[in-house]
Amino acid sequence: MLLTDQTSSIISTYTADVSGVCSALFELGGMCIMHDASGCNSTYNTHDEPRWYNTDSMVYISALSEMDAVMGDDKKLVNDIVHAASNLKPNFIAIAGTPIPSVIGTDLEAAAREVQLQTDIPSFSVPTDGMHSYLYGAGLAFLELVRRFSSDFPKTEKMSVNVIGSTPLDFSVNGYMEDLYTYLIDNGFEIIAKLGMGADFESVKKISSAHVNLVVSSCGIPAARWLKERYGTPYLIGIPIKGNDIIADTLKQVASGSAITACFNICGTPSDTYIIHEAVTAASAAEYARACRGISACIICPPDTEPCLIGPNTFIMDSENKIRDILKDAKRVIADPLFKPICPESAEFIPFAHEAFSGRIYRNSIPNLLKDI
Repeated sequence: MLLTDQTSSIISTYTADVSGVCSALFELGGMCIMHDASGCNSTYNTHDEPRWYNTDSMVYISALSEMDAVMGDDKKLVNDIVHAASNLKPNFIAIAGTPIPSVIGTDLEAAAREVQLQTDIPSFSVPTDGMHSYLYGAGLAFLELVRRFSSDFPKTEKMSVNVIGSTPLDFSVNGYMEDLYTYLIDNGFEIIAKLGMGADFESVKKISSAHVNLVVSSCGIPAARWLKERYGTPYLIGIPIKGNDIIADTLKQVASGSAITACFNICGTPSDTYIIHEAVTAASAAEYARACRGISACIICPPDTEPCLIGPNTFIMDSENKIRDILKDAKRVIADPLFKPICPESAEFIPFAHEAFSGRIYRNSIPNLLKDI
């Protein structure tokens, strides 16, 4: 592969996996530690976490020094975490890796075991290395959460649902998730657990009591797949969009035994319209365009994407040159404004900002897909 296929000279990069871990666990009362040099936490809370200024959370950096990296002083990492946890009393402790500990071979799993032995607080590591996107890290975090803390409960009498995979990196803080929860309640669902935005730690323990899981981002698929294998809970992938809100009826079909797994057709048809976004949001938007606007669309997903979401006209590519090349004949592009400079001037460009890509720059323009369509 040419070096130019691994670099970008114009477009931005997506939020890293370690930030995805912190975003997934942000509201659950746990303590998240990024094992890295000082400064990375400020990148997370400044650019990746819009809840930072109005929601309490325990997200910390280990402040790994050059000498620590050279000498491999894991005892200092463990002692610092134990000391902080003794004061904060978190529900759990999660240690996420970054490039430096990955390169020097730090055993974060062993460190987490030692922390748990000394604190008696559930502790685990998340094997991130800073080289993947936020979806990879959040997916690992959600999976670890349900594996460690869920229990076997009987299904509720009322039709119930879990919402899995919601982070502001995909949905921002524009009210969409709150409207989605209201939408589900208005359609007769009891919400058991929310993995992501609006999360509550105690509800995670009862997550198996729901009849069905709604996966709203590809980072929720690993947890949903595990819950199906462990408790038999079926899941549906997709998000409702104003004018094409088929989610509620489809969820009820899935809960009743239907084999439906997604509310969109990932096969699609060839088109000169392209949507660039996270896979579930992009596919749901493409389904909306087809059903409500009579427009077929291809999908480009630069960040990590679950294989089950990849169809013939879904393109997984993070190379600026490859994205530019596939867009050269596009007549319409729907994407974050930071993609516009690599789109052909002749193409109609429709801004669809994505917080995981452009951070807070275009936050105020991110649409609430249940209202702003």
